[in-house]
Amino acid sequence: MIIAIVNSKGGVGKSTIAVHLAGHLSEQGYSVTLADCDAQGSSSEWIAEAAPKVKAVRLTSRDDILNNLPTLGSEADFVVADGPGSDADTSRALLLRADFAVVPCKASMLEVRALAQATEVLRQSQSIRDGHPKAVIALSMVGKNYRLTRDMKEAAAALDLPLAKTAISLRQIYADAPGQGALVWGLGARGREAADEIRSLFRELLPERKAKKRKTPKGRGRLAKRKR
Repeated sequence: MIIAIVNSKGGVGKSTIAVHLAGHLSEQGYSVTLADCDAQGSSSEWIAEAAPKVKAVRLTSRDDILNNLPTLGSEADFVVADGPGSDADTSRALLLRADFAVVPCKASMLEVRALAQATEVLRQSQSIRDGHPKAVIALSMVGKNYRLTRDMKEAAAALDLPLAKTAISLRQIYADAPGQGALVWGLGARGREAADEIRSLFRELLPERKAKKRKTPKGRGRLAKRKR
Protein backbone atom coordinates (compact mmCIF):
# COMPACT_ATOMS: atom_id res chain seq x y z
CA MET A 1 0.00 0.00 0.00
CA ILE A 2 1.20 3.49 -0.86
CA ILE A 3 0.05 6.01 1.75
CA ALA A 4 0.40 9.70 0.95
CA ILE A 5 0.47 12.35 3.69
CA VAL A 6 -0.62 15.47 1.83
CA ASN A 7 -1.74 19.06 2.28
CA SER A 8 -0.65 21.97 0.11
CA LYS A 9 -0.19 24.03 3.27
CA GLY A 10 3.03 23.72 5.22
CA GLY A 11 3.35 23.43 8.98
CA VAL A 12 0.37 21.14 9.53
CA GLY A 13 2.25 18.08 10.84
CA LYS A 14 2.79 16.08 7.63
CA SER A 15 6.33 14.98 8.47
CA THR A 16 5.41 14.14 12.07
CA ILE A 17 2.65 11.81 10.90
CA ALA A 18 4.67 10.34 8.01
CA VAL A 19 7.79 9.51 10.05
CA HIS A 20 5.85 8.07 12.97
CA LEU A 21 3.57 6.03 10.69
CA ALA A 22 6.60 4.57 8.89
CA GLY A 23 8.26 3.74 12.20
CA HIS A 24 5.06 2.26 13.61
CA LEU A 25 4.50 -0.04 10.62
CA SER A 26 8.14 -1.13 10.68
CA GLU A 27 7.83 -2.08 14.34
CA GLN A 28 4.74 -4.12 13.43
CA GLY A 29 6.99 -6.29 11.26
CA TYR A 30 6.24 -4.80 7.84
CA SER A 31 8.82 -3.78 5.27
CA VAL A 32 8.47 -0.02 4.90
CA THR A 33 9.89 2.67 2.64
CA LEU A 34 9.59 6.36 3.45
CA ALA A 35 9.35 8.41 0.26
CA ASP A 36 10.40 11.96 1.11
CA CYS A 37 8.73 14.14 -1.52
CA ASP A 38 9.46 17.47 0.15
CA ALA A 39 12.35 19.54 -1.19
CA GLN A 40 13.58 20.19 2.37
CA GLY A 41 14.28 16.48 2.90
CA SER A 42 13.70 16.67 6.65
CA SER A 43 11.67 13.48 7.03
CA SER A 44 14.29 11.26 5.33
CA GLU A 45 16.98 12.64 7.66
CA TRP A 46 14.75 12.12 10.70
CA ILE A 47 13.75 8.54 9.86
CA ALA A 48 17.38 7.54 9.22
CA GLU A 49 18.12 8.18 12.90
CA ALA A 50 14.77 7.33 14.46
CA ALA A 51 14.00 4.07 12.60
CA PRO A 52 17.04 2.84 10.64
CA LYS A 53 15.17 -0.27 9.43
CA VAL A 54 12.94 1.95 7.31
CA LYS A 55 14.35 2.56 3.85
CA ALA A 56 14.32 6.27 2.97
CA VAL A 57 14.17 7.54 -0.61
CA ARG A 58 13.95 11.12 -1.84
CA LEU A 59 11.58 11.81 -4.75
CA THR A 60 11.63 15.54 -5.35
CA SER A 61 10.07 15.94 -8.78
CA ARG A 62 6.78 15.02 -10.40
CA ASP A 63 8.51 12.63 -12.83
CA ASP A 64 10.47 10.96 -10.01
CA ILE A 65 7.22 10.23 -8.21
CA LEU A 66 5.27 9.03 -11.23
CA ASN A 67 8.12 6.82 -12.47
CA ASN A 68 9.49 5.41 -9.22
CA LEU A 69 6.68 5.22 -6.67
CA PRO A 70 5.00 2.13 -8.21
CA THR A 71 8.32 0.26 -8.13
CA LEU A 72 8.86 1.19 -4.49
CA GLY A 73 5.33 0.00 -3.77
CA SER A 74 6.05 -3.39 -5.30
CA GLU A 75 9.21 -3.81 -3.23
CA ALA A 76 7.77 -3.08 0.24
CA ASP A 77 4.64 -3.83 2.23
CA PHE A 78 4.10 -0.11 2.74
CA VAL A 79 5.37 3.11 1.20
CA VAL A 80 4.67 6.19 3.33
CA ALA A 81 5.08 9.32 1.23
CA ASP A 82 5.65 12.65 2.95
CA GLY A 83 4.10 15.16 0.58
CA PRO A 84 5.36 18.67 -0.17
CA GLY A 85 3.92 21.95 1.00
CA SER A 86 2.75 24.50 -1.60
CA ASP A 87 3.66 22.39 -4.66
CA ALA A 88 0.45 21.36 -6.40
CA ASP A 89 2.13 19.51 -9.29
CA THR A 90 4.17 17.28 -6.99
CA SER A 91 1.15 16.63 -4.77
CA ARG A 92 -0.95 15.75 -7.80
CA ALA A 93 1.65 13.25 -9.03
CA LEU A 94 1.78 11.69 -5.57
CA LEU A 95 -2.01 11.32 -5.39
CA LEU A 96 -2.10 9.77 -8.86
CA ARG A 97 0.03 6.91 -7.46
CA ALA A 98 -1.24 6.61 -3.87
CA ASP A 99 -3.66 3.97 -2.59
CA PHE A 100 -4.67 5.99 0.46
CA ALA A 101 -4.21 9.61 1.56
CA VAL A 102 -4.09 11.24 4.98
CA VAL A 103 -4.75 14.99 4.98
CA PRO A 104 -3.45 16.66 8.17
CA CYS A 105 -5.28 19.83 9.12
CA LYS A 106 -4.92 22.21 12.05
CA ALA A 107 -8.02 22.41 14.20
CA SER A 108 -9.40 25.87 13.52
CA MET A 109 -12.28 27.17 11.47
CA LEU A 110 -9.92 29.09 9.19
CA GLU A 111 -7.82 25.99 8.53
CA VAL A 112 -10.83 23.80 7.79
CA ARG A 113 -12.19 26.38 5.35
CA ALA A 114 -8.78 26.66 3.69
CA LEU A 115 -8.76 22.89 3.32
CA ALA A 116 -11.29 23.21 0.49
CA GLN A 117 -8.54 24.76 -1.64
CA ALA A 118 -5.87 22.42 -0.30
CA THR A 119 -7.88 19.36 -1.37
CA GLU A 120 -8.44 20.53 -4.95
CA VAL A 121 -5.61 18.34 -6.26
CA LEU A 122 -7.08 15.41 -4.32
CA ARG A 123 -10.40 15.90 -6.08
CA GLN A 124 -8.68 16.03 -9.45
CA SER A 125 -6.89 12.75 -8.76
CA GLN A 126 -10.07 11.08 -7.54
CA SER A 127 -11.87 12.23 -10.67
CA ILE A 128 -9.17 10.75 -12.90
CA ARG A 129 -8.92 7.52 -10.88
CA ASP A 130 -12.61 6.80 -10.31
CA GLY A 131 -12.64 7.83 -6.65
CA HIS A 132 -9.11 6.86 -5.69
CA PRO A 133 -7.19 7.40 -3.53
CA LYS A 134 -9.52 7.22 -0.56
CA ALA A 135 -8.67 9.96 1.92
CA VAL A 136 -9.15 10.89 5.58
CA ILE A 137 -8.72 14.25 7.33
CA ALA A 138 -6.60 14.03 10.49
CA LEU A 139 -6.70 17.01 12.86
CA SER A 140 -3.27 17.97 14.15
CA MET A 141 -1.69 20.47 16.56
CA VAL A 142 -4.88 20.50 18.61
CA GLY A 143 -4.82 22.71 21.73
CA LYS A 144 -5.86 21.60 25.22
CA ASN A 145 -9.16 23.51 25.09
CA TYR A 146 -9.95 22.36 21.58
CA ARG A 147 -13.58 21.68 20.73
CA LEU A 148 -14.79 20.55 17.32
CA THR A 149 -17.50 23.11 16.62
CA ARG A 150 -20.57 22.50 14.54
CA ASP A 151 -19.22 24.91 11.90
CA MET A 152 -16.01 22.93 11.62
CA LYS A 153 -17.91 19.65 11.33
CA GLU A 154 -20.08 21.10 8.58
CA ALA A 155 -17.06 22.51 6.73
CA ALA A 156 -15.34 19.12 6.84
CA ALA A 157 -18.53 17.35 5.77
CA ALA A 158 -18.85 19.70 2.80
CA LEU A 159 -15.54 18.35 1.52
CA ASP A 160 -17.11 14.87 1.54
CA LEU A 161 -14.10 13.48 3.38
CA PRO A 162 -14.23 11.45 6.61
CA LEU A 163 -12.69 13.03 9.70
CA ALA A 164 -10.58 10.81 11.94
CA LYS A 165 -11.89 10.64 15.52
CA THR A 166 -8.38 10.69 16.96
CA ALA A 167 -6.62 14.07 16.85
CA ILE A 168 -2.92 14.85 17.33
CA SER A 169 -2.42 17.28 20.20
CA LEU A 170 -0.15 20.30 20.22
CA ARG A 171 2.74 18.90 22.30
CA GLN A 172 6.31 20.11 22.62
CA ILE A 173 7.59 16.55 22.37
CA TYR A 174 6.53 16.32 18.71
CA ALA A 175 8.74 19.34 18.00
CA ASP A 176 11.61 17.89 20.08
CA ALA A 177 11.62 14.42 18.47
CA PRO A 178 13.33 15.32 15.14
CA GLY A 179 16.19 17.12 16.88
CA GLN A 180 16.75 14.07 19.06
CA GLY A 181 16.53 11.69 16.12
CA ALA A 182 13.74 9.73 17.78
CA LEU A 183 10.08 8.81 17.65
CA VAL A 184 7.98 9.98 20.57
CA TRP A 185 7.71 6.48 22.03
CA GLY A 186 11.50 6.35 22.16
CA LEU A 187 11.70 9.37 24.46
CA GLY A 188 10.75 7.68 27.70
CA ALA A 189 7.92 8.55 30.07
CA ARG A 190 7.47 12.07 28.75
CA GLY A 191 6.57 10.71 25.35
CA ARG A 192 4.02 8.18 26.59
CA GLU A 193 0.85 10.24 26.09
CA ALA A 194 1.94 11.37 22.62
CA ALA A 195 2.80 7.77 21.72
CA ASP A 196 -0.60 6.52 22.85
CA GLU A 197 -2.45 9.17 20.86
CA ILE A 198 -0.54 8.86 17.59
CA ARG A 199 -0.66 5.05 17.66
CA SER A 200 -4.40 5.30 18.29
CA LEU A 201 -4.70 7.42 15.15
CA PHE A 202 -2.78 4.82 13.11
CA ARG A 203 -5.00 1.99 14.38
CA GLU A 204 -8.01 4.03 13.32
CA LEU A 205 -6.59 4.79 9.87
CA LEU A 206 -5.51 1.19 9.20
CA PRO A 207 -7.84 -0.94 11.33
CA GLU A 208 -7.28 -4.16 9.42
CA ARG A 209 -3.50 -4.09 9.74
CA LYS A 210 -2.21 -6.31 12.52
CA ALA A 211 1.37 -6.88 13.53
CA LYS A 212 3.12 -9.39 11.32
CA LYS A 213 4.31 -12.51 13.06
CA ARG A 214 8.05 -12.66 12.89
CA LYS A 215 9.40 -16.01 11.77
CA THR A 216 11.39 -17.93 14.37
CA PRO A 217 14.45 -19.73 12.97
CA LYS A 218 14.03 -23.51 12.94
CA GLY A 219 14.97 -25.07 16.25
CA ARG A 220 15.38 -21.78 18.04
CA GLY A 221 12.10 -22.01 19.94
CA ARG A 222 13.02 -25.48 21.22
CA LEU A 223 16.42 -24.28 22.35
CA ALA A 224 14.90 -21.35 24.20
CA LYS A 225 12.58 -23.73 26.09
CA ARG A 226 15.53 -25.89 27.17
CA LYS A 227 17.38 -22.87 28.51
CA ARG A 228 14.42 -21.98 30.69
